Amino acid sequence: MSQKYQELAKEIVRLLGGKENILDVYHCQTRLRFKLNDSSKVNKDELEHLDGVTMYLVNAGVHQVVIGTHVKEVFEEVEPLVGTLNSQNEELEKQPFVQRVIDFVAGVFQPIIPALSGAGMVKAVLALLIVFKVITNTSQTYILLNTFADGVFYFLPLMLAFTTAQKLKANPILAVGVIAMMLHPNWIGFVTAGKSVHFFEFIPFTLANYTYSVIPAILVVFAQSYVEKFFNKVVPKSVELVFVPMLTFLVMGTLAFSVLGPIGALIGNGLASVFTYLSVNASWVPALLIGGLLPIMVMFGIHNGIAPLGVMQMAQLGYDSIFGPGALCSNMAQATASAVVAFRTKNTKTKQIAASGAITGYMGITEPILYGVSLPKKYPLYASMIGGALGGLYAGLSHVHRFATGSSGLPAVLLYIGDNTMVFFWNIMIALVISIVSTAIITYILSLKYEKDESIKVPEAKQVLLSDTTIYNPIQGNVIPMNLVKDSVFASEALGKGFAVEPSDEVVVAPFDGKVVTVFPTKHAIGLLSDTGVELLIHIGLNTVELDGQYFTTYVSVGDSIVRGQKLVSFEKDKIEEKGYITQIPIVVTNTANFSTITLMNQGEITANQPVLKVEI
Repeated sequence: MSQKYQELAKEIVRLLGGKENILDVYHCQTRLRFKLNDSSKVNKDELEHLDGVTMYLVNAGVHQVVIGTHVKEVFEEVEPLVGTLNSQNEELEKQPFVQRVIDFVAGVFQPIIPALSGAGMVKAVLALLIVFKVITNTSQTYILLNTFADGVFYFLPLMLAFTTAQKLKANPILAVGVIAMMLHPNWIGFVTAGKSVHFFEFIPFTLANYTYSVIPAILVVFAQSYVEKFFNKVVPKSVELVFVPMLTFLVMGTLAFSVLGPIGALIGNGLASVFTYLSVNASWVPALLIGGLLPIMVMFGIHNGIAPLGVMQMAQLGYDSIFGPGALCSNMAQATASAVVAFRTKNTKTKQIAASGAITGYMGITEPILYGVSLPKKYPLYASMIGGALGGLYAGLSHVHRFATGSSGLPAVLLYIGDNTMVFFWNIMIALVISIVSTAIITYILSLKYEKDESIKVPEAKQVLLSDTTIYNPIQGNVIPMNLVKDSVFASEALGKGFAVEPSDEVVVAPFDGKVVTVFPTKHAIGLLSDTGVELLIHIGLNTVELDGQYFTTYVSVGDSIVRGQKLVSFEKDKIEEKGYITQIPIVVTNTANFSTITLMNQGEITANQPVLKVEI
């Protein structure tokens, strides 16, 4: 590994508060993901400006350091620096249940993605060789190539045992040993024979085949993590090396074949039934939802909990129609939107980000587009969601599914060749054309409104009535620059320029004359449009969406006209802070791109209804 990555890794660990502050670390395709003991120890400013770090984000308690496509090399240097980690810290237990489930699923499945992707591409090559009649499906070459690819899926329970044990801080080798029992030829012989099996003549072992399975391995290792901890506590240290593994094998072997394995198989069969029902009766639903909503899922990390459903379906039925088709349509739509922005924008930096993002997007990596183009400009996000949904809808209606897992980029179209037919391949190609063409058209049309062409100076070119605007302070408190907000997305001005208030009052008032365009169902944020064309987001607190409206009261509705100083929202500051939330209030000009300058006029302790921000065209 290069010295550059070694130094970068050291600096990242140092700026996150050191080894002692890191509970857990893993990575996805573009970013390092950390769980920390104490978020206040992070040197955010230095970390964001560190050479080699694209962006620093915090989402649902996960500290994300965006590196790029070479993140794996950086991770390999970070891992030895942090040593053995303990992700079972109480801080993690305080996370919402859904977030903990997503975190667990991501931690189990993400490490095996390279193996699944490699095996998937081998299957794609094999399918091409069959389609073009280079080999036959009865030849030895076919059997051997299929073995190259199928080994990963056949022994998938062993891989899941290892990653599940790592996630739960159990002994991964013991976990693999337990699951290996369930794949042993002797057990498969019992299952094939079909005769009842009893352990010590009275404990019944349910006959079930665990090869290719997913749920049984995870369930068994989950139980093993507790059994192993128990034995580590009660067995004397002098003999634990021998007796803990022995007792673990005896107890878990019995539980795996008698209780846990059958329960896992039952759940797996239930999932298979659901997958089959969706494939036959509602095939359009998953592809439509994933195709349209994947960017939002990525923003909140939800995709990490949904993507493994495709792996489970693959293990159960031999194909994936839940996640793959929609994800591929979404990624191609996002890449296309970025390409159109690169063509339309006059901003040199944006053009560079959008052009490079489009290339990586077509290869299946869309985070640079999402955070560098779509979120700052918004309209490419909307266009790609519509385009991805339309392509996903066609993919679902035509029952498209892929026969192997892999990254959701253009090379992945080969994964849709299988069952000795090209039908699925041609249908996914049609779905991608729908996504790409519709996204390109929608993005271009929206760009006519949202891309400010600085070369056009004539008044007739303006289609929207914009004028210089003074924004008044919506709540009494300490006014600070946006870069001091304790949230990386707001602080980076990815959503737009503006300011923030550390409130000393609990009532938000209108900062100008205009109308209400958005009131979030959770009441923690409100979107406004001034009579002079300024779009403004007032976001009360950080991550307060998780409160689901508790401690907030709204006094206006969408479409209401407002006058400066009018009461909009009130909140219970002390109770929100007692729940552990930061009550900083970012005020963001979300159509920043439509204005030439946005200037913070005043800072410090300022009462409501005083001028704070100057927006000029």
